[in-house]
Amino acid sequence: MLRIEGLRKQYRTGDAALRGVDLVVPAGEVIGLIGPSGAGKSTLIRCVNRLVEPTSGRIFLGDDEVTGASRRALRRLRRRMGMIFQEFALVERLTVMENVLAGRLGTVPFWRSLARRFPPADVRNAFATLDRVGLLDHVDKRADALSGGQRQRVGIARALLQDPDLLLIDEPTASLDPKTSRQIMRLIGEVCAERRLAAIVNIHDVALAQMFLGRIVGLKAGEVVYDGPSSGLDATVLTRIYGEEDWTRTARAGDAEAEDDGSGPGSAGRSAPASVTSMAALRAAAE
Repeated sequence: MLRIEGLRKQYRTGDAALRGVDLVVPAGEVIGLIGPSGAGKSTLIRCVNRLVEPTSGRIFLGDDEVTGASRRALRRLRRRMGMIFQEFALVERLTVMENVLAGRLGTVPFWRSLARRFPPADVRNAFATLDRVGLLDHVDKRADALSGGQRQRVGIARALLQDPDLLLIDEPTASLDPKTSRQIMRLIGEVCAERRLAAIVNIHDVALAQMFLGRIVGLKAGEVVYDGPSSGLDATVLTRIYGEEDWTRTARAGDAEAEDDGSGPGSAGRSAPASVTSMAALRAAAE
């Protein structure tokens, strides 16, 4: 469980990015974080893992406090937080498998990671995770040869290989087409339910958030102005979050798409099978 109490972030310029945010995300719940640009959504996510240092307030992951943790304690806590990025953050020249195994870098000795000699259990887990996200046929393909949806699946698999308690997901569909966006959001929801992961999804697409996320938190100028079910995102609430606009069609579109969602996971295009030699070597390492 993630618990945030009175979180504030003020920059040296005097600009306040977060103004006393309180938030609880239980295990197994995926929440959508929406709001206009500059509302503090990305800052909130980065404060949770202290990529951005909060000015004040407290953050807890389970019973452990993130704020105030020493460097060593913070490294341990970050191992329990998987991060999924808008721009994927993959090493382009490495293979899918190598990128996914990067999720174990915080737990293996430096010499093992340098020589790419990961423990057999990690390799087996990586194969299983890639199978779960629909990329088992792509283990030997370089990251720069993948489509956007496939890259995001690699990012999800890498985060899952950390065996985290929490996923922090920053605009996972911003670079994807509508069909692939649905597939990625569905996959995120499924793996979080299977593993009982708490997750925060920073997302701009309100209709997509309504379709796949049961709870929505709306930020405006660094403050929580809505925290409730996605079904409650009517024109009045959207005006409170984003300002005056004709939101009628947006609210209706979200409801309609939620009822007419027919795309399935794993339906993205598949390429030719990976190199038999390389896959055999990886499988041998897992035995």
